[in-house]
Amino acid sequence: MPDAASAWAETIRVLPVGTGVTGEVVGRQPFGVFLSVDGCPDAVGLARIDRMPPCMELPAVGERVTGEVVWHANHNHQVGVVLGEWVDHEDLLPGFRVGQVVGGRITKIAAIGVFVRLADCVEGLVPLTRPTASAEVFREGQEMSVQIVTVDHERNRILLAPNPRPS
Repeated sequence: MPDAASAWAETIRVLPVGTGVTGEVVGRQPFGVFLSVDGCPDAVGLARIDRMPPCMELPAVGERVTGEVVWHANHNHQVGVVLGEWVDHEDLLPGFRVGQVVGGRITKIAAIGVFVRLADCVEGLVPLTRPTASAEVFREGQEMSVQIVTVDHERNRILLAPNPRPS
């Protein structure tokens, strides 16, 4: 059986960027998961965390996954894969716009502010000017009406303010 280096040219040929793949997770690392790609036993697939939505978790070793080839790394003979379940959650911010008033549930209270879940996999931050006020006013699980101040698509962040108009 050839190794990944000697099979690299064939791997690139059968797995060009944009190709859908299915495989099994064969390893987990802090930076992502390695996949054994079906039909390409010498291909090493890598789904990196830098493409994983913050609300998702790495799949477990042995789990079957699907995805799409997004890059090739010649130096280490790896095929970059974005997992299908990650793509479904990747770009959820476009539905939110500055000035919009939305409801959400407080998920965390921190020194910098209150985190509010606006939708599945979408949280925003209400920064606090007085950190001591957070414990007095807010509690985890509390429903809250907020206004969107900024939507940062590059950093996948939403800045919020308490709704100035009570509902």
